Amino acid sequence: MANTTGRIYPWGTRRPYNAYRDYLIARFGARVQKVSVDAGFTCPNRDGTKGRGGCTYCNNRSFVPPYCHPGMSIAEQVEAGIAYLSRRYGVDRFIVYFQAYSNTYAPLAHLKPLYEQALAHPQVVGLAIGTRPDCVDREKIDYLAQLARDYYISVEYGLESISDQTLERLNRGHGFREWEAAIALSAGRGFELCTHIILGLPGESREQMLQTASVLSRYPIDSLKIHHLHVVKKTILAHQYARNPFPLLKYREYIELVAAFLARLRPDIKIQRLVGETHPRHLIGPIWGVRADVVQREIERYLLEHDLWQGKFCAVGQPAQQAQVAEKASGS
Repeated sequence: MANTTGRIYPWGTRRPYNAYRDYLIARFGARVQKVSVDAGFTCPNRDGTKGRGGCTYCNNRSFVPPYCHPGMSIAEQVEAGIAYLSRRYGVDRFIVYFQAYSNTYAPLAHLKPLYEQALAHPQVVGLAIGTRPDCVDREKIDYLAQLARDYYISVEYGLESISDQTLERLNRGHGFREWEAAIALSAGRGFELCTHIILGLPGESREQMLQTASVLSRYPIDSLKIHHLHVVKKTILAHQYARNPFPLLKYREYIELVAAFLARLRPDIKIQRLVGETHPRHLIGPIWGVRADVVQREIERYLLEHDLWQGKFCAVGQPAQQAQVAEKASGS
């Protein structure tokens, strides 16, 4: 459904949410595509440092693109990914996405050559680094701030839930305060901060999920990825679901939930993703029978039809005040 009202929203478009893809086009003057790489990392809740088995919902192979092979060097993966995505989308600028597992979970001396291999490709404009809030320190943050002087850098902290009880059930191995501390350490350093959350986690009510939008709006994050819970084969969650099935979000329910969530979210937070997607051969549920782009359009249609937009019901301070909140919460 097109926006026929002519309304321009605070982020400068007629789209009723602050879309990250629009931001990248405005920043770089053209579409920029993410190219995923697998640098062979693990996580502290997998290798025994904080636990075993990883997050209960996680099976990285369920979302790895076809060109991404951890046996190849970063440079080779970047080259293969750019060739594949150039043919598919006709784009010529890329952000290398260090996606699988925790991509700051190593000493800086190990990280630097990996990141610099990726940045060496002439069509690469920056990096997106997926990691956990308990896998960064000041030395790494200082280095990322240095890279951000010359490249676009985004650090993506997985949070998934603001509830420590939920995080414990998911075997995350960290709590909300660790996320607060990572945000405080990273804010204002010249690179962007993204957070991941999952809607529909077992035991969380609709109001708890909507509260997440209000809580995150108080912190100096730049963008957000919203996923719905997938039950994926070969995960701990899949075994839990088989033994004791729990409710999964229905299609229309999710559309309405995300619209209400966005209305509570600070309007300057860019939305990188509105829905998750898993290859059907890995997915147990929920099975909606539609692609992610269709879900995205339906969310946008629902917002327009119900006169909703991102931030309509949000009232929080300015980013500088949010940084102070994060710093105070971290105890730094």
